[in-house]
Amino acid sequence: MLIVRWLVMRYDDWFLTSKERGNPKTEIDSHRSGDDAWTEGNRVACLIDGVSYFTSLAEAILSLEPHDEIRFTDWRGDGDERVSVDGTSIASLLATACRLGVDVRGLLWRSHSDRFAFSSKENRRLAVEVTEAGGEVLLDERVRRGGSHHQKMVLIRHPSFLERDVAFIGGIDLSHGRRDDGEHRGDQQAIKLDPRYGHRPPWHDVQLEIRGPVVTELDLTFRERWEDPTPLNHAGRLRALLSRAMSRDRVTRALPAPLDDPPTQGGHVVQVLRTYPSRRPSYPFAPNGERSVARAFAKAIKRARTLIYIEDQYFWSVEIARLLAEALRRQPGLQVIAVVPCYPDKDSKLSGPPSRHAQARAIAIVQKAGGERVGIYDIENESDTPIYVHAKVCVIDDVWATVGSDNLNRRSWTHDSELSCAVIDSELDDRVPLDPGGLGDGSRKFARALRLSLWSEHLGRSGDDPELLNLAHSSVFWRETASELEGWRSSLEKGRRPPSRIRPHVIDPVPHGSQGWAGLVYRLIFDPDGRPLKLRLRRRF
Repeated sequence: MLIVRWLVMRYDDWFLTSKERGNPKTEIDSHRSGDDAWTEGNRVACLIDGVSYFTSLAEAILSLEPHDEIRFTDWRGDGDERVSVDGTSIASLLATACRLGVDVRGLLWRSHSDRFAFSSKENRRLAVEVTEAGGEVLLDERVRRGGSHHQKMVLIRHPSFLERDVAFIGGIDLSHGRRDDGEHRGDQQAIKLDPRYGHRPPWHDVQLEIRGPVVTELDLTFRERWEDPTPLNHAGRLRALLSRAMSRDRVTRALPAPLDDPPTQGGHVVQVLRTYPSRRPSYPFAPNGERSVARAFAKAIKRARTLIYIEDQYFWSVEIARLLAEALRRQPGLQVIAVVPCYPDKDSKLSGPPSRHAQARAIAIVQKAGGERVGIYDIENESDTPIYVHAKVCVIDDVWATVGSDNLNRRSWTHDSELSCAVIDSELDDRVPLDPGGLGDGSRKFARALRLSLWSEHLGRSGDDPELLNLAHSSVFWRETASELEGWRSSLEKGRRPPSRIRPHVIDPVPHGSQGWAGLVYRLIFDPDGRPLKLRLRRRF
């Protein structure tokens, strides 16, 4: 019976339906019949760490011809970040494409000031450089107060060769600090993090390379934002005039007509997920916001039976911790393993306590529900330098996987703009366990390959190690592996360093007298709520 079930797997057991997306104003699901909200026939590759992503991106841009199209969105862009093998910068690649006749459009977040460790100058510099070359890059502040545009996507389209269309989405910005590889020695063009990460912080991240019909929905996601008639910034007329005079970031040209769908490329089924806040003036394509990222995660974890594997930059929202805790209580065999940064990126006397206090509270909720079935870890390189985890990944029971820009916090689920893709492979993986969840969904090649690739990097094991396949033993295996490294570190007679990079995550405690203000600052500034009041009161997304 299981074999029969696998052949007729219901994708709506895992994916949201269009009604469940909760945003009837978007056109993203309207071109399909029925209530399906996903696209079949795609080919998705996982690019782990910045070097692999930037290399693939540069190759795709260098292959463009006149009248091809580039569309990109980003939280931060450093124009001088070297992305190609020969050291060419992203701004140079985009500018050269413009001069060749490629239609280049971009939406960069109009960031907060650099004085607060943000990227206002960097984003403006990239926008000006590409716009002066003939493209059009806008600085977009159409966000909720205190929010940001956090989507990270580069979309490349070929009107004459739709089969070559490709999209890159995930957690990696076109910016300094991201160009690291599996050795994790850090990007030579470093950014400043907490001093414990060193002068060249190691950086772990993940991006997807997507081909196939779902590219149309990612194109539509860009088009919805681009064609929003709302003014690009919050401020009054004087600032708008100055902005227009300085960088032309309010002068928009109409996009070319939408292209047809790219042809079928493979067997991956993909659901595009977004976050937009409820705001005034409202987004015409999401009048009450969209929280499909949150809703998709909540739906998928209800189906989890054996393992929820997470990589996340924050892992600090009580609302999300409660969802995980409920799943752990419902399913006595369920395990949760999460990889997070060892320290906050900014762990000063003011910025550190809110994030550490919130994360400690969230982790305590999950651990109380799952006990030893829950493992929270951070990672370090072979020089014992902590690796900053910026990835936003979740894999459940080797069936459903998601990669994107959203973190496991309330801000990402309700307040900022976010973009992720959930993937289910139509092809089964024939290695044991054949059906980790026990629900007849089998194990799927993409989700399993993604998890094994990440575990292989973190645990220092080969991808075909049978221990990595034994999902039911995962929490014990991770705990024993981390203990092996801890034992080596504390040994007086050190032999060869174990290959693993994982360490139990230990949070520097926040003094009792600071917890009150830290909690308040966390709720108001670090992790605000962008839901409509009705949903807040009902504690729903």
